Amino acid sequence: MELANIEKLVEKYLNAETTLQEETTLKNYFTEGSVAPHLQEYAYMFTYFTAQKTETYTKTIELEPKKSKRRNYKWLSVAASVVLLFSVYIGKQEYEKYQALKQFEQISKGLRLLSQNLKKGEQAVATLYTYENTVNKILK
Repeated sequence: MELANIEKLVEKYLNAETTLQEETTLKNYFTEGSVAPHLQEYAYMFTYFTAQKTETYTKTIELEPKKSKRRNYKWLSVAASVVLLFSVYIGKQEYEKYQALKQFEQISKGLRLLSQNLKKGEQAVATLYTYENTVNKILK
């Protein structure tokens, strides 16, 4: 009867349905030494599990300390700030040049209009002088 019970427990163990008490029963059965021949393959597994519980790693593990990447980010943020300030300064200078050029064009256009109007006035005055000269010739 015990062998049938062990076979059922092995089947439950393989399906991951056993409790801790049932697993302890299986471990005790397979580590005692009197195991049925058709269950011998499971004896190797349970003896391995018990042997591995006592094994410990005795060597020291040397870990390299991690290098902080914060320094790189600090310098990166400083460099980005400098580039931003430089680009704002250059952009402001270019904008002022553009505004000065725009004002120069507007002033040039206004002076051209003034020059054209003065030429028209000069021509009108010249025709008046011509008219006055003819009147003076007639009256003399």
